[in-house]
Amino acid sequence: MFEFLREMFKSDDLLQQAFDDTSEMLHEDYIMFEEAIRSLRHSDNAEMKFDIYAADKKINKYERAVRRKVLSHLAIAKPTNVAPGLVLISVVNDVERIGDYTKNIYELANAHPNRLNAGKYEEKLVEAEKVITEKFNGVTKAYSNSDEELANKLMQEHGNISSWCDSVVNELISSKQDDLQCGDGVAIALYVRHLKRISAHLTNIVSSVVNPFPRIGYRSKE
Repeated sequence: MFEFLREMFKSDDLLQQAFDDTSEMLHEDYIMFEEAIRSLRHSDNAEMKFDIYAADKKINKYERAVRRKVLSHLAIAKPTNVAPGLVLISVVNDVERIGDYTKNIYELANAHPNRLNAGKYEEKLVEAEKVITEKFNGVTKAYSNSDEELANKLMQEHGNISSWCDSVVNELISSKQDDLQCGDGVAIALYVRHLKRISAHLTNIVSSVVNPFPRIGYRSKE
């Protein structure tokens, strides 16, 4: 009986560790995101304060650790409610994808010859960057504290970001841009697509606070 109880407590601890690891991954994503934006939008040489590829590998390592811990929890405890473990596996995938898109932003900065100015889209792009940066903090808070009210608010924000990003890409494709060089137009289109995907994955993460497992990544039902 003592051995059984010891294994059960170990299992609960593993699930908590997996949850904490996921929160730490999200924090690492935020640091990468801020630095990638600085590199693309405020630097002429794409210089980074740290190795973003090493940071991405660190996030990937966290993802594998979360998977192992959830699997061990399910194997040891054999819980009747497997939803928390499944939710963590879903969330950790979104967190890892944010790291990939953030790395793509840095690669865009590396390919672009100097800091990216968005011309007539600049003011709105600055606003979108600010909203997504603040969304990182909100998602971390809502996820860590299971704050359903904040989660719902953050989910509703994505529609505006997504619509604006799509409108910019469509306009760049269909209209002549007299105030933008070809390379700048391509870079802007790629950048806003990366921003849209990051916002979407943040929304998926926070949807786990308000939705049952089958509806993670979708709007909550009224």
